[in-house]
Amino acid sequence: MRQSAVLVTTVAAALVGGFILSGTMKPIQGQTANVGFGAVAGYKGGLDVMTGPYEVVPNWPKPLSNLPGHENWTWGAVQGVFAESPDRVFMLERGELPKLDRPTPKAFPEMGPSLSFPVGQAPFRNASQGMVASPPGAGGPGADPEDPAQAWKGRMGIDARWEHTVVVFNQAGDIVEQWTQWDKMLRRPHSVYVNPYDAEKHVWIVDDHSHALFKFTHDGKTLVQTIGTPNKAGADATHFNRPTFLTWLPDSTMFVADGYNGTRVAKFDKDGKFLVAWGKRGNGPGDFNVVHGITSDPVTRRVYVSDRGNKRMQVFDENGKFLDQWPFSPASNTQFLIIPADRSGIWAFEDTTAKVVKYDFEGHFLYAWGTLGDHPGGFFNMHGASVDQEGNLYIAEVGNGRLQKFRPRAGANPAFLVGKPVYAAWR
Repeated sequence: MRQSAVLVTTVAAALVGGFILSGTMKPIQGQTANVGFGAVAGYKGGLDVMTGPYEVVPNWPKPLSNLPGHENWTWGAVQGVFAESPDRVFMLERGELPKLDRPTPKAFPEMGPSLSFPVGQAPFRNASQGMVASPPGAGGPGADPEDPAQAWKGRMGIDARWEHTVVVFNQAGDIVEQWTQWDKMLRRPHSVYVNPYDAEKHVWIVDDHSHALFKFTHDGKTLVQTIGTPNKAGADATHFNRPTFLTWLPDSTMFVADGYNGTRVAKFDKDGKFLVAWGKRGNGPGDFNVVHGITSDPVTRRVYVSDRGNKRMQVFDENGKFLDQWPFSPASNTQFLIIPADRSGIWAFEDTTAKVVKYDFEGHFLYAWGTLGDHPGGFFNMHGASVDQEGNLYIAEVGNGRLQKFRPRAGANPAFLVGKPVYAAWR
């Protein structure tokens, strides 16, 4: 009897907790109420599955073809995004691709029976992968940028153009800055940031083929610092091996995920002086197989790393001591991580599952949304993300070759929104 009472009490508590989480939930007339939750309380329909607590901002950004001389061109593989503000949003792309309409389906018997292209309900072009997709080739983990056999096989000016690797949009989605002066220097720009604790708002670009981090003045006119030895791979105080992403602590201590070919996290002080690195190839605690997404907790100073090839999150103290780990989905390919200023959890942006996922700091799954596709709101190879001061979420897709902007839906539960970022030194 006592066990039954405990069971009833536990179930009742879970039901009450479910209703508190979901807000007011009304049963359909004549049916039993199902306990669940949604990003918007009381909303009818399946929007949560696709865009969660957000709606897509239409026609943002404006098409590249609006630029004079670009009438027949569109975005290449969009690698990274950083929203300094709603009116200054940075985007990195691997050049430009021809603007195409969806081809008429065609059978390919020379490839095999029952094969045709394009396949219904799937994107018809992968902007990132393929011999003639966005340059420069040699993009996968382990690929050597200096190996001619792995280089891009396209025709420059026909299959792609190496232009507009760094652009900046305003709130309306217009291009307001074109950093074309750096196109020739950048080989494969991978991610872009402004350190939230830097009052001068320097802009950082990680270039994995250059094996380097480039620090620019806020206006992009001057390169003020280079960390790493450009175009030379290595794994010491002055070399990287295809680095990917960055994160900072409040004293501007910086951590580098290194990276596609490297197997370590490197730590630098606020001036860019190398302090320590940790990691080696493998799958044990503290080992890595593709060090990709990275973020840090400004309070605990813990560093969270997406050990992408091992399909897991690893957690370290700021000097590389292993603290914890948890598995991702067996199908996942987690690219990017965000810890917002409110420390409401850790957001992971997954490639193959096309999911935006929320975990707590111990790795418990809390919420997810997202669907595969090239329709507005769908995802194909998410690779980077950022949030502005108004709560708008920006997601970069290498496969779809685009940047999407999502704004919070009216009445959205704040627990399901990616929180606003840290802006400690500037607004």
